Amino acid sequence: MNQKQILFPILISAMLTACNGSKSDIVKTNFDFATKQFNYAFEEMKLAIENESEQSIHERAVNNWSELTNPRNIEPGGELRLVPSKDWCSGFFPGEMWYMYEYTNDEKWKDLAHRRTIILEREKLNNRTHDMGFKMYCSYGNAYRITQNPAYKDVLMQSAATLITRFNPNVGCIRSWDFNAETWDFPVIIDNMMNLELLFWAWRESGDSAYYKIAVSHANTTMANHFRTDNSSYHVIDYNPVTGAVQNKHTHQGHSHESAWARGQAWGLYGFTFCYRETQNPAYLEQAKKIAHYIFSHSNMPADLIPYWDFDAPNIPDEPRDVSAAAICASALYELSVYVNAGLRKSYIEKANTILSNITKHYRARLGEQKGFLTTNSTGSKTHNSEVDVPIVYADYYFLEALLRKQKYE
Repeated sequence: MNQKQILFPILISAMLTACNGSKSDIVKTNFDFATKQFNYAFEEMKLAIENESEQSIHERAVNNWSELTNPRNIEPGGELRLVPSKDWCSGFFPGEMWYMYEYTNDEKWKDLAHRRTIILEREKLNNRTHDMGFKMYCSYGNAYRITQNPAYKDVLMQSAATLITRFNPNVGCIRSWDFNAETWDFPVIIDNMMNLELLFWAWRESGDSAYYKIAVSHANTTMANHFRTDNSSYHVIDYNPVTGAVQNKHTHQGHSHESAWARGQAWGLYGFTFCYRETQNPAYLEQAKKIAHYIFSHSNMPADLIPYWDFDAPNIPDEPRDVSAAAICASALYELSVYVNAGLRKSYIEKANTILSNITKHYRARLGEQKGFLTTNSTGSKTHNSEVDVPIVYADYYFLEALLRKQKYE
């Protein structure tokens, strides 16, 4: 064997090692950061609980809400906002702890994840909300997926059973909100796509086809009525609960009824991607691809792929960004890349990588700041001047999920 024959495989091995190292560096870097930042987060959570106002304590008592559980955002005055279990965001922080355990295999994170998860158990019977997937699948769902502990499974099954009580066969959808009765009769929001993953899980675990049929009905009805000809999505579709007819096509958190609220587009991309995974229905795959094309070919998408809070916001470029929408898109793109041809796969991965890189460089919190949140510059609802350009927990959750998916799928 000559010298070239010896050196060539060594060179190839070194190149592969370097490439693999570069791919994993951003994952390791961010989880190393999260390890330190979450230690700080728990200190801030303890202080927030100790300093809970008398008004907040009274409000929880009157409404029979649980104790303050997990972080949601930073308030305009700089205070850390913790929420009771009923809040739709209560399950994201436990999910982050499960992702920390999944990545590190450190029992410390498993214990913290369990503690943050079990305080949500009462929500398994809460039929006043469609957000069962966000609350219970992000927390208990990850818990069961990683540990296979049957106690987690039991809570999840009850959560799924509770969720389908909100299904209306005349409409073909799960009702989203119970508020604003003077505005909508049967509102369904694009966000509700995310809760279908819990139903697909319940179908696979129980064999009860009712869960599958309801999830598919909701996805099909959403696909038929939520999307415009350019493949952007309305936020809220209001149905007649008796006839199932569409009555209004609105927004609640976007700029206007005909605008494209950025996080709503991200929910649709993510939702139809996993609907394809669960059903292998090519219509769902095509819908996800169409949504991705809309998002990433839009003239108002910034070069760093961190969208403004609404693609049609009136004062672009002087509008807040929404890192949460970007993180959701990145996570969805890594999975979507598995189901498409090589050209699209490369494009989706490049876009997801760009998002993660730019979040890491420009939208990640400084260590020991921002009350322990990982990311900055998310926007909940600028329309209501709520959670504008601040750290929000679901941005962090999907950021960690996207990092884990990058490691898995790439």
